[in-house]
Amino acid sequence: MLQSNIFQISADIDWQDLGAGIQRQVFGFDDRIMMVKVKFEKGAIGVLHQHHHTQISYVESGVFEATIAGEDKLLQQGDGFYVPPNAIHGVVCREAGILVDVFSPHREDFL
Repeated sequence: MLQSNIFQISADIDWQDLGAGIQRQVFGFDDRIMMVKVKFEKGAIGVLHQHHHTQISYVESGVFEATIAGEDKLLQQGDGFYVPPNAIHGVVCREAGILVDVFSPHREDFL
């Protein structure tokens, strides 16, 4: 079974530069689940996309305009959102911040 270390220490995990003001840090995962931190600069856009994974996201910091299946909502620290499989979704970062994303199953394309 593919899996991460039991403990994830943020200082020991490299940020992957995705370009356009977005960086990603892959945390715990196995074949069934994955947690990822995504850092956005103000104005960065998580372009509309879809995938077969179920996704739940938590706004650790910042302000984000989230679009899910055509519905828009302004979210801030402490808020979150659920993305059903194959729903078209994306975000626009209004104030620099971090999203914590959880996927099931894991995002094989992130490893």
